[in-house]
Formats: sequence, structure tokens, C-alpha cells
Amino acid sequence: MMNNPTFFIFILTAIFFVVFLLVFWIANRLKAKEAYSNKLKKIAGINTNRMPGDDIKLKAQKRAEIAKKLRDSSREEKDKQAKKNSIKMMLLQAGFSQTSVGRFWIYSVITAIVLFIILRVVGMPGLAVVLFSFVGLFGLPRFFLKWKIKRRQNRFLEDFADALDATVRLLRAGMPVAEAVAMCAREFEGPIGEEMSEIYENQKVGLSLAEAVYRSAERVPLTEMRMFATGVAIQSETGASLSEILTNLSRVIRARFRLRRKVQALSAEAKASAIIIGSLPLIVGFGMNAMNPGYTSILIETGIGKALLWGCAFWMGVGVLVMKQMINFKA
Repeated sequence: MMNNPTFFIFILTAIFFVVFLLVFWIANRLKAKEAYSNKLKKIAGINTNRMPGDDIKLKAQKRAEIAKKLRDSSREEKDKQAKKNSIKMMLLQAGFSQTSVGRFWIYSVITAIVLFIILRVVGMPGLAVVLFSFVGLFGLPRFFLKWKIKRRQNRFLEDFADALDATVRLLRAGMPVAEAVAMCAREFEGPIGEEMSEIYENQKVGLSLAEAVYRSAERVPLTEMRMFATGVAIQSETGASLSEILTNLSRVIRARFRLRRKVQALSAEAKASAIIIGSLPLIVGFGMNAMNPGYTSILIETGIGKALLWGCAFWMGVGVLVMKQMINFKA
């Protein structure tokens, strides 16, 4: 087996993959350590320089308070992250509020079975079939949910400023807040109408406007939505003019939306270049195989050719992921 070139290429690819994961893990650990240090300084305002004459007992008490604050903050962040990544929350954010977690896993199992049957019919190796079936069970459904979440958030953001302006006009016309929200729910379609309707229904069952908007901000985890929830909470506590708050918020949201579109326009060239670079090997390979099948048959019919194809596919995938991170600009 050691003299088999396919086995050698497989081992070499596995070593490179392990090294890549190790470097990625070390980079994440260093980043987490730096974030931990910055959080410690932010929470407690620690001065690492020793100050002679300080009381030892006071310093120990201060360190204990700092450690407690840091543990509480880390626990809250972990709880928020776990709640955000839960299947139930992802279903709500994607707009599938009527879909239960059990039904999601049923769909995932069906996807894995269909993918397994297709790969077996095509004639792929057993290990590849198992790996791709695993991806079909745990990877593809989550990827689909994240894609739906992103799409829903973009649709929400496109109409959010208009919905705020419509709410301001209704408030200035003398309509109560609850009725203005209900009117927006009827006038707007898509995610805006769904969230406004949910806010109105939550108010009908006894929740305050601030609490209803905060719940909506969990289903639409956008900075603009959190700003809206914060503005409503401030108005409920201070009694400020809600129409003025929403007007200023609408202006800020439109400015942020223009900035995001500008960033997308400036990064369009880099994205197009990445798409061309990533698709060029596939296009050239299929073109050469179509014009001269015998020229590339060695890669399909021989063991070392198949190993080279798998290695190329793996490293092309790594390169695509790296390019995706390089061009992932966020405004």
C-alpha cells in the first residue's frame, strides 16, 4: 500500500489539511486571547502597571469583582450565541415560524437519504458517499437556513426606512402607536409586514411596545432593528417624541444603507475576479474533455488521476473559502 501513488497523495493531502486546521486554530486562539484581554480592560479599567502604596486587600477585592463581572459577561455572551445558533431561532429568523425543530430534522434526514442514493447511482466511492451524506444531514439544511436568513434580512432592510417614515406620518396624524404599527403591517408585505404584525399581536396580549420590539429584534438580528428597539425603549422610559426618534432613525438607516451599497459597488470588481478565478479551472477542464476526451481520460480512469482530481478539488475549495473571506467586506 505504501508504494501506491494514490495512497501517498491521499496521505500528503491529509497532512496539508491537518496543518491548515492547526494554523487556523492557533490564529483563532490568539484572536480570542486578545479579545479576552481587551474585554478585561474594558470591563474593569485595569491598569497593569503596579502602583506602590495601594492597599493589598482593596486590590484583591477589586480583582474578585472584576473576575465576577467577566464571568457573568462571558456567560451572557455564550447564552446569547447559543440561542442565536439554535435551530429554533434560525427557523424564526428565516421566516419559518410554523416549522418545528422535529420537522427540520426530518427534512434533513430526507436530504441526506436523497443525496446518498444519487451518489450511489453515480458510482462514487463509499467513503465519499458517507462524507457527502453527512454534509447533507448537517451541512446543507443549515446552509439553506442561513441563506434564507440573509435573504430575509436584506428584504427587511430595503423597506425598513419606508416603514418608519410611514409610521411617523401616521403618528403625526394623531393615530395611536398600536394602530400605526397595525397599519404598517397591512400596508407592507414580506418581512416588514410579518414583523409589524407580530409586534401588534404581542401588544394585544399584554406586552409593552418596547418588549414586543425587542422580541422582533431577536428574530431580525440587524443593527438597524436593535437601534429601533433601543429608541422605542428610550421613548417609553423618558416620554420623548416617538415620531422624532423614528425620523432620526430613518435618516440613519438610509445613510447606512447607502454606505452598504457603496461598499458592494466598490467590492464588485474583486468579487467578479474571485468568481472568474474559481470557475476557470472547471471551465477549462470541461472544455478540454469535450474537445479531446482522450486527453483527460487518464484523470478519470486511473487511480492516481482520481487522487489528483480529489486533491485539486480539495485545494480549490480551500482557495475559494480564502478568497471569500478576503472579499467579504462589511459596512
